[in-house]
Amino acid sequence: MHATTRLKRRAEWVLTGWVGGKAKGAEQVLRGMFCLGILRFTKLPIATRMSTTPFLVHRASPSDLDTVSSLFDAYRVFYEQSSDIASARRFMQERLTKQDSVVFLALNHDGKGLGFTQLYPLFSSVRMRSIWLLNDLFVDKDARRMGVAHALMEHARDFARASGAAGLELATAKDNESAKSVYHDLGWKLDTEFDHYSITV
Repeated sequence: MHATTRLKRRAEWVLTGWVGGKAKGAEQVLRGMFCLGILRFTKLPIATRMSTTPFLVHRASPSDLDTVSSLFDAYRVFYEQSSDIASARRFMQERLTKQDSVVFLALNHDGKGLGFTQLYPLFSSVRMRSIWLLNDLFVDKDARRMGVAHALMEHARDFARASGAAGLELATAKDNESAKSVYHDLGWKLDTEFDHYSITV
């Protein structure tokens, strides 16, 4: 592994709370990374930084296809769809290859997928700016209450801000109280002014 890649990975673990033996010299590592322009600090929630089960979040690429597909299939099952890992893999391969969506992936220190979020690009005619639809957010049942969802959504917000977008939007089930509590904690506001309609074609 290239020396720069090793430093970047080590710094990412430090930022996401992996404070075991590999955190030795963390301050010096991070300072060097910032000076070299290799790492841009992304604010992470305290729950993530102090997690006893550490993880990192990164933007998914085609090399993450197996992990993303498995989580995506579980996400669809959560919404009462039949498991179809082959179709899930084809769908996510298209998204990652064509880069027509943005996926952030949370992994533990063994490389196991803990959760993901997927963003789709939209535009606001009134504001004449781009916006991002946070369409998918899922955390594996064994990784919940660890700050994974918070970290994924914070990365999504940082990405949207860096892209120059006006903001992010999402929709969730009316009875999804656990997800709603996360959104409220992170400052998301419930739209009480507009009703949203849809039609199947």
